[in-house]
Amino acid sequence: MRAKGDELGLGFDPWQDGAGQLALGKRANGQYAATVGGVVLSIPRQVGKTYFVGAMVVILCILFPGLKVVWTAHRTRTATNTFRSMQGMARRKKVDPHVDYIRTANGEQEIGFRNGSLIMFGAREQGFGRGFDEVDIEVFDEAQILTEKALEDMIAATNQSRHPHGALLFYMGTPPRPVDPGEVFSAKRAQALAGDSDDMVYVECSADDDADPDDQAQWERANPSYPHRTPREAMLRMRANLPSDESFLREGLGIWDGAKTKGVLPAPSWKDQADEQSTAVDRFALGVECGPDLAWASVALAGQRADGGWHFELDEDQHTRGRGVAWLAPHIEATVAANPQIRAVVVDVGGPIAALLEQRNGRWFFKDAKVEVMPVKVVELGAGCARVLDGIVTGWLRHIGQPQFTSAALSAGKRPLGDTGMWVWSRKTADSDITPIQAGTLALIGAQSTNVRKPHRAGAGRSGGERRAVLL
Repeated sequence: MRAKGDELGLGFDPWQDGAGQLALGKRANGQYAATVGGVVLSIPRQVGKTYFVGAMVVILCILFPGLKVVWTAHRTRTATNTFRSMQGMARRKKVDPHVDYIRTANGEQEIGFRNGSLIMFGAREQGFGRGFDEVDIEVFDEAQILTEKALEDMIAATNQSRHPHGALLFYMGTPPRPVDPGEVFSAKRAQALAGDSDDMVYVECSADDDADPDDQAQWERANPSYPHRTPREAMLRMRANLPSDESFLREGLGIWDGAKTKGVLPAPSWKDQADEQSTAVDRFALGVECGPDLAWASVALAGQRADGGWHFELDEDQHTRGRGVAWLAPHIEATVAANPQIRAVVVDVGGPIAALLEQRNGRWFFKDAKVEVMPVKVVELGAGCARVLDGIVTGWLRHIGQPQFTSAALSAGKRPLGDTGMWVWSRKTADSDITPIQAGTLALIGAQSTNVRKPHRAGAGRSGGERRAVLL
């Protein structure tokens, strides 16, 4: 790889050379070590990650005839800019003889090689990448805003890869903003930091968590291309034009927003309580929570295990983790109707979900639905959060190791409830959406409560009296 790059005039800086060795490292059987979990790059702006991955892809296309690469960004502008950059790379004197054509039409931007290899570019926001097959490499640029739905649409494309060393997925981006749908990227980071993956490469370039944004020694720590390739003026320009210290720390120095404050739940304890075979057999309850802007929502299930312990998990139905909340009431109504053993649907009516609820004769319901919900008092919510922490640390509460649930659980901070000594989960210090752990806490409250509000009163909206499996 390195020798071919030198031959083509596509050299690598030391940090890129080292990261490339990790990304393309192989196991004894000849398969890429990261062919399952992928290569994740959390790297600030102005470092050279696009050149790094782009040069690797071009070299691999030349080395392996028939290699098929899909390069996607969230936005059309980013995809177009990357394509222009790659055109320049393809037209270099020593690379050009290997290139058959460059197609520039919108929607069909691609670089074709004489040996049959192909790199296709497009924007996920335009639906690019759906339905592809026999793809050997997928590059998810702007991975900090890669949604689960987009990933679901594209991940199967590599199932029929013909590359002899296995398919590769690259996730590359900067740390997500609090408003970004960063669950996929955040979950990858949480897996890496918790040591939960032995088939993924994770590379993060960042300054110290408590870095002064104007400390140029921290610029050098965060950016391995500074100052020999990224000049001081470029960093000063970014510092002057980004809107806040937080933005520069995140975009320019690679610091995740939640890095300064550790989550409440200890990562080792959370890992210890993961059990893929865990399941609830009794006292089923659902918890539902929405994000503050109603852009995201989560549903969780909790219940008691056969051994007397307790269990909670995130509802991973494909409709329940997308943007918006329009799906929420119909999904809950269908789930409750099909599963009459659910003893409660628990919500925090003091939170954002109140916009989806209404009172009827002193009881709370989802609007335009028959599902009655069980509201929790602030003191109950505080006690529920403490119970989750106790259950994870002392070992009586299990989960099944879902990445999105893990990401939320390990990044959620705590917000004190006045001077009571109690606390609830805090979004402010989290680096990803924490509605999953909030929903899980509400579900556990419903499962353990002795006084619940049944989601359907006798005879109201049930689809039959038989006991059925919970749909989560």
